[in-house]
Amino acid sequence: MPRHDGRAPDELRPVRIERGFIRNSPGSVLYRAGGTTVVVTAHVSDKVPPFLEGKGRGWLTAEYAMLPGSTPTRKPRGGDGRATEIQRLIGRSLRAAVDLEALGPWTIHVDADVLEADGGTRTAAITAAFVAVADALRVRFGAATRAILRDGIAAVSAGLVGGEAVLDLDYVEDASAAVDFNVVRLGCGDLVEVQGTGEGGTFSRAQLLELLDLADLGIDRLFKLQRESLGPDWPP
Repeated sequence: MPRHDGRAPDELRPVRIERGFIRNSPGSVLYRAGGTTVVVTAHVSDKVPPFLEGKGRGWLTAEYAMLPGSTPTRKPRGGDGRATEIQRLIGRSLRAAVDLEALGPWTIHVDADVLEADGGTRTAAITAAFVAVADALRVRFGAATRAILRDGIAAVSAGLVGGEAVLDLDYVEDASAAVDFNVVRLGCGDLVEVQGTGEGGTFSRAQLLELLDLADLGIDRLFKLQRESLGPDWPP
């Protein structure tokens, strides 16, 4: 069955990565995936949380928000449970790609703001954040960035819609999906996180593996786009 937007089952939405979107930020990315638009900034500070003081290790923390105009009906400002869960996911994901010992007593602050939401905002934020973090580290540490960023990281969704496994769900597909997964992966192939649930049905082990294989294809393509965007500044 064809998808409502004409994409093949294993096709990503059109992705655009614009670096240096915010002049005052050492790392900033405007990231578009179809109708989803996210702006991510990254800053490096010379302070660490109290639990890391004196230990010589660094930290990475993230905040996530959806702007009031990002959805058809105005979204009130202020944190909510969903935003808290997503920003924790972003932080966990990026920390898997950063060598916190090599970073030393510094903190990387990642801020992701959704300008337009059409599904896949958390995966878009993670994929964009890696590029923003790479730029922020390069500005502060130069060539040492290659030791701090030990691998690339990207994320994508996959799900069962109308009984078919499809990649990179937009809002229409996400709302009707029987099963919805978010997959976060390093460049080496190791999985960082798999969030999956049967929203309107169940799924078999074979379908789980099919969705993971589909996500692998999508993430490989996202890594290619990240490399093309960073060019010679690609750190790992």
